[in-house]
Amino acid sequence: MKRSKAGARTAGTVRGRAPRVGDGAPTRRRATLERVTRETRVRVALDLDGGAATIEVPNGFFGHLLDALARHGGLGLDVEAQGDTRVDLHHTIEDVGIVLGECLREAIDEGRGIVRFASAHAPLDEALVRAVVDVSGRGYLDLGMPGEMARSWVTPEFPMTLVHDFLQALADRGRVTLHVDVLKGRNPHHVAEACFKAVALALRQAVALRAGASDVPSTKGTIRA
Repeated sequence: MKRSKAGARTAGTVRGRAPRVGDGAPTRRRATLERVTRETRVRVALDLDGGAATIEVPNGFFGHLLDALARHGGLGLDVEAQGDTRVDLHHTIEDVGIVLGECLREAIDEGRGIVRFASAHAPLDEALVRAVVDVSGRGYLDLGMPGEMARSWVTPEFPMTLVHDFLQALADRGRVTLHVDVLKGRNPHHVAEACFKAVALALRQAVALRAGASDVPSTKGTIRA
């Protein structure tokens, strides 16, 4: 964490090295990043190859969504976040998406041996969501949701717009193409949770390693440019 001479925290990051996947046995794909601004303080440690999930965020429903993302995505995930929630949750949730996306990008590194493309459906009672992922090196989100649902509130503190804000930050900083479509749904809680579960399932498949492969899955030879 960077500090000014007066000791006040300033915006900055602390990065962990992401191991590269070479021709031999791949090492675990990990990244750690901390982001500090006047609005938030967020630390994320991510392991694409699994591990425990430890979530400490200032909203119970958001914590529930992150836990679902980790568990169904097969991710080791440690999130610590504090923010100016006296304003609202937007800054904190968006910044967690930013940091998690940058960790994702760092852990994927060159993307050698990954599947790259994947899709998944996640039902939750009456809700059904489809997610399609391309680990393309290009950040893009298309979230399809009926207007009434998009304007709904999951809890008195958590509007559905925060689902879009988080996924937008994740896709942009993770440099992945992400299409999420709400096919059915009546209960905003179920729809929001199914969105996170569908993304988790698709992402888990997309970053999986192909047996014996060490190539970059792109005709350009790179997914970093």
